[in-house]
Amino acid sequence: MSGLEIERKFLVKKGGAYKRAAFSSSRIKQGYIPAEGATVRIRVRDDKAFLTIKARSVNGGMTRYEFEKEITLDEADHLLALCRGGMIDKRRWLVKSGTHIFEVDEFYGANEGLVMAEVELATEDEPFERPDFIGMEVTGDKRFYNSHMLANPFSAWRESLPEEYR
Repeated sequence: MSGLEIERKFLVKKGGAYKRAAFSSSRIKQGYIPAEGATVRIRVRDDKAFLTIKARSVNGGMTRYEFEKEITLDEADHLLALCRGGMIDKRRWLVKSGTHIFEVDEFYGANEGLVMAEVELATEDEPFERPDFIGMEVTGDKRFYNSHMLANPFSAWRESLPEEYR
């Protein structure tokens, strides 16, 4: 898949309501290969692997070009060896809301306690139904980019967020 990715990110309120609403979940481990002007990610999601290249975002972090290709698990193992800064480890919960699916990521390791949701849109102004557990919008806030959290984990700045999100 390649093309423009339009997504909005939100913090998720405490309480686990997203788990009860989810129709699926999977474990994700991902790393990043250093690159100028783009983000190069290697992701293993359950028994599948993907190479993703994302351009810098525009429009306040909502829109950017994305290229994604499924690769073999063996290829992923070799590429993960090239990653720097550690790995992001999380569980992704899928929650249907209206005509959209929210991807809710529950982080582990140094990012333990952070729960974020993303929704992909066809246009930047497309309306969507927010589930009750969706809180403050963080679209474009670099602290919440997975690649940024490797060097600046949630554990180092969690106290800067309102209590309902830590």
